Amino acid sequence: MERGWLHGAGFLLCLILHLLLQGRANTFTINCSGFDQHGVDPAAFQAVFDRKAFRPVINYSNPTQVNISFTLSAILEVIWYNPFIRWNPEECGGISKLSIATENLWLPDIFINEFMDVDQTPTGLMAYVTSEGHIRYDKPMKVTSICNLDIFYFPFDEQNCTLSFTSFLYTVENMVLGMEKEVQEISNISQNLIQNKGEWILLDIHQSTTKMTVDNSQYDQITFYVLIRRRPFLYTINLLVPSSFLMVIDAFSFFLPAENRAPFKMTLLLGYNVFLLMMNDLLPDTGTPLISVYFALCLSLMVLSLLETVFITYLLHLVTTQPPPMPRWLYSLLLHCTSPRERCLTAPQKGNNGLHLTPIQLPGLKEPMELVGKVPGPREAELNGLPESTRTRQEDEAQKQHLVSLWVQFSYMMDTLLFRLYLLFMVTSIITVMVLWST
Repeated sequence: MERGWLHGAGFLLCLILHLLLQGRANTFTINCSGFDQHGVDPAAFQAVFDRKAFRPVINYSNPTQVNISFTLSAILEVIWYNPFIRWNPEECGGISKLSIATENLWLPDIFINEFMDVDQTPTGLMAYVTSEGHIRYDKPMKVTSICNLDIFYFPFDEQNCTLSFTSFLYTVENMVLGMEKEVQEISNISQNLIQNKGEWILLDIHQSTTKMTVDNSQYDQITFYVLIRRRPFLYTINLLVPSSFLMVIDAFSFFLPAENRAPFKMTLLLGYNVFLLMMNDLLPDTGTPLISVYFALCLSLMVLSLLETVFITYLLHLVTTQPPPMPRWLYSLLLHCTSPRERCLTAPQKGNNGLHLTPIQLPGLKEPMELVGKVPGPREAELNGLPESTRTRQEDEAQKQHLVSLWVQFSYMMDTLLFRLYLLFMVTSIITVMVLWST
């Protein structure tokens, strides 16, 4: 088979066509005397060769019964009956089968509707003719057929391709199609022949017989439904496994310090884009498979991860240089998250002496520094001989440092919250994609 995601899928077929004449007659018998001593006399078959342009029937009002069978292989075999080729093997030295050039014989015009390539079968092939008038024609042929593929579940997809056999010239009045073998036998033989070959696994073959109407003329048509499944190992190793590794590395990068995390994530994001460009040839050329949605989802998660890191880095830089006043609701939220057992504490007064915040260890973030220094009290300042302006300046500096500490802890809390949301969204998305693939 050719590339499985194209609309044209290549099949190597062994086609068996068996033509049976309705109402045989013994009128035409070839004189084969002397064949065992002097070889086959071409003149004995000349009358048959002269009729190759016409359908081989005695009564032209009778249709020709054509029984069809095929095998996914590499040989096209055609068998039919010609009532004008008959001889008595006993009179011909026991000769019951001869090989004759196909250019001298009438051939049925059975073709496949889905065929989309030029027949490149070599010319000058031979056919076997039996003494009963049956002709067997072995034809090496590669059939490239159209197959409408549903690649949404790629590379875990199953496809149902059709092969419709019909006559281009003969209507139901002249040719009737039938089955030479049971469809289950065809399926079993084909599975044994193409086992462990190529990208696809043959699951089953089904068959139906219909009549095709074209310009008020009806043609017999036999349609075979070939159910195949793609082997996903190649795509799993080359596409899914590397992408999963990069996503795991991106998740673990949250444990890096915030100030060193952004360059690492940018490098990882660039590497993921290079990976997608290199693996683009393995993806289907048409349609939007689920794996493309998965890759786009992974890329979006990595971009969101980088934006989260940029936000946290900017927030830490802002609060350590020019910390804005902390709103009362934000202070209450921070107090609730950091000290859940001390929710009854009073609102912060000047200097936020009522807040009992403790540094917390969070993924990828350093433990906050003790930014609040020891502020001398009024009595101690008086004993130390510090002027009032100096004491006021120290109190303002202490309040500023304490505010910085609050904003830093808030930044750490936001980083942990966003990290957990990132993990939750990533796990949920991956599980959803896996469930869709499994169905």
